[in-house]
Amino acid sequence: MRSHYYLGWFNDFFPENLVRVLCEDITDRKSVVMISSNPDFFEENGTAERSWLDQAGIMFNEYHLINYHVQKEDAQTLIQNASVIFLLGGDTLKQNAFLKEYELLDEVKKSSAVVMGASAGAINMSAKWLCSKNFGYEVETSFVYDGIGLDNFSVLSHFDLENNITLVKDELSPLSEKINIYASNKDCAVRVKGDKIDILGNVFLISHSKIQKLDETL
Repeated sequence: MRSHYYLGWFNDFFPENLVRVLCEDITDRKSVVMISSNPDFFEENGTAERSWLDQAGIMFNEYHLINYHVQKEDAQTLIQNASVIFLLGGDTLKQNAFLKEYELLDEVKKSSAVVMGASAGAINMSAKWLCSKNFGYEVETSFVYDGIGLDNFSVLSHFDLENNITLVKDELSPLSEKINIYASNKDCAVRVKGDKIDILGNVFLISHSKIQKLDETL
């Protein structure tokens, strides 16, 4: 049964409850493939995200990073053979464009690997997401982008939600009429396994223009 992890950002390490379910789900540890969110900046190498896995005791035989150093066909092969796919945090727009340019959307979607995303990576895992200047993007006009679509909902991840509830609700209300939106900040996770959705930390559901805080289940 496939597992997907939509993460916020962890300033320290994964909490014990998250480590427990990750260890349950990640049984194949041959290779982890990390997808850059700034693929032409080669110094970005997922150090923070890898440290979370290391501290949790989740080690792999092989570690790969996909950016413009890697040829498109090689990137697709790495995804096809991955035990875990980890979409890194950073620049949501650049990562989205890179996924499309390298034709990785379908490769990730049909993979049987555990798929994880932090911040920007979590946003791009979702079906659709709103790009708005009110969410920190340097754009004049808001636009809804298509993500990988691992699950049929939208994600707003690693945003200062608690101090901007009204703004978030107003911005996302039109999209929430079409699709559920899970919004979270730091130290949060939404785990999807089969038909079950688990919640860690302060996560809000926005649906049909109404917002509610979800109970933790992990």
